[in-house]
Amino acid sequence: MQAKILWFKPRVRNNVEREMVKCIRLLRCVLVLATAGIGPQRADAQCATEALNAAQSIDCMRTNQHPNHVALLEGSHAYTLAELTNIAEISNPATAIYWERATQKAKELGIAESDYFPVLAAAATAGDLRFINPFPEALLPRGYSTVEVPFVTPEVSLQYLILDFGGRRGKIDQARAEQLAAGAQFVRENQLVAFEVAESFYQLATAEEGLEAAQQTLKTAEVTQEAAEAQLAYGRSTLPDVLNARAEAAQASFDLQSAIGDETIAHIRLSEAIGAEPSPDIQIELLKDEALPKELTLSIDELIDRAVHSRPDLQSQVAEIRAAYAATREAKSALLPTLSISGTAGQTSEWPTADNGKLGAASVSTWSASLNLRWTILDGGARKNRVQAEESREREAQARLRELHDETVREVWSSYISFMTAVKKENSAVVLLAAANESYSASLDAYKFGVKNLIDVVTAERQLAQARLSSVAARSELLTEAVNIEFVTGSLLRASPPLTTPTSAGEKHK
Repeated sequence: MQAKILWFKPRVRNNVEREMVKCIRLLRCVLVLATAGIGPQRADAQCATEALNAAQSIDCMRTNQHPNHVALLEGSHAYTLAELTNIAEISNPATAIYWERATQKAKELGIAESDYFPVLAAAATAGDLRFINPFPEALLPRGYSTVEVPFVTPEVSLQYLILDFGGRRGKIDQARAEQLAAGAQFVRENQLVAFEVAESFYQLATAEEGLEAAQQTLKTAEVTQEAAEAQLAYGRSTLPDVLNARAEAAQASFDLQSAIGDETIAHIRLSEAIGAEPSPDIQIELLKDEALPKELTLSIDELIDRAVHSRPDLQSQVAEIRAAYAATREAKSALLPTLSISGTAGQTSEWPTADNGKLGAASVSTWSASLNLRWTILDGGARKNRVQAEESREREAQARLRELHDETVREVWSSYISFMTAVKKENSAVVLLAAANESYSASLDAYKFGVKNLIDVVTAERQLAQARLSSVAARSELLTEAVNIEFVTGSLLRASPPLTTPTSAGEKHK
C-alpha cells in the first residue's frame, strides 16, 4: 500500500490546491447518500441553488447571510434522510458559525488587498487665531500689536506605499490562505453535521425496530405462557413451569417499556442534530426493502488516496501552511526599508486684522509633496524574533499536516474494517434470525406434544429475542458504517459516485 502525503511547496500551485479551491468555494454540494438508497438530490441551502459555478458561490457567501433559523418539523410527515440532511445544513447552529467565520476571512482578504490602493482623505479646518506681535515702542507705545486671523482651509491628502519588499503581498497571501482554510473548515463542518444526522437517523431507526422486536418478543412470551397454562390444565405441566413462563412474559413487558423510552430519546437526539427544537414527535421514513450496501467500489489503497486528496480538514491544513509561509514573508519584509509618497493640496483663506492697522486678506492654493524612505535600524530584536516565531508556526503547521495524514489513514482503515465486519455481521444476523425462528417454533410444537420441557422453550424464546435485536442492530450498524466510510474519505455531500453498492441489484434485505 502506498499513501501519498499532501506536502507543502510554497511556490507551486498543484492540482491538489486547485481542487481544494473548487471544493471550498462550492459551499454546498449535491447531496449523495447512496447508503440509504438515495440518489443525488439538490440541496436547498442558500448559495448552493442560486450559484451556477464556484466563483458565484463564493460571491454569494460574501454578500449574503447564513439562513440561520430553528427548523420547524411537521409531526405528520415522515422525513427521509435526504430531507433531514437538507434541513440540518441550514438549521444547525454549527453551520452558521463556520459560515460566518468563512465570511469574516473573505472580508479580511478584502482588507489586506486594500493596501495596494492609495489612501485619499479630505479634511476641512476652520478657526480663529489670535496672537501678539512685538513692536518697537517707538512705533507702538505698547510695544506690541494684537493680530486676529480667521481662516478656512479645505484640503485633500494622498498617501501611497510604493515599495515594501513583499510585505503587502505576504499579508494578502496569508489572508487568502486563511480564507481557503476557513472555507474548508466550513465544508468539513457541513459533512460532520450530515454524518451526525445520518448517525442519529439510523439510531432512531434502530430504536423503532428494536421497539417492534420488543413487541414481538412480548407476543412470543405470551404465546409461551398460554401454552404452559394449557399444558397445566391438561396435567402435562407443573405450576413452576407456568410461573417461569409468566416471569418471562413480565420480563418481556419490562423490556418493551425500556424500548419505548429508548425510542423517545432517539427522537429527541435526531431533532437536536438537525437543529430543531427537541421533540419526540419527529417521524422518519426508512426503506426497509431497499438493498443494503454490501460491497465497496474502491480498494483500501484507493480509499486512502481519495481521503488524502478530498478531506476538507487536510485541505484546510494545507492552507494553514500557506498562511504561515506568507506570514513569514511578511515578517521578513519588515527587515527592509519602505518607500512611500505623500502629498496634500488645498485652499487656504485668511482675513487677518490688527489693532494698529489694516492687514491684507488672502485666499491662495497650498500644497505639499514628499517622498518618504523609512528603515528601522534598531528595534531590540523585535523583527528578528517575529520572523523566528512565524517560521516556528510554519513548522508546526507542517507537523500538524503529517499528524492529520496519519490520523486520516488510521480512520480510513478503521472504517474499512468496520464496514467489512458489519457486512459479515448482517449476513450472520439474517441466518441467526431464521434459525432462531425455526428453533422456537420447533421447541414450542415439541413442548405442546410433551416431547420437550418448558426450559427448552424458554431458552429458544430468549435466543429468538436476542436474534431479533441482533438483526436490527446489525442492519443499522451496516448503514451507519456505510455513511461513515463516505465521511472519513471526505466524500459525504459530494457529487461523486458512492463508495458502497449492493452485492447485486436484485438483492433485497429480508
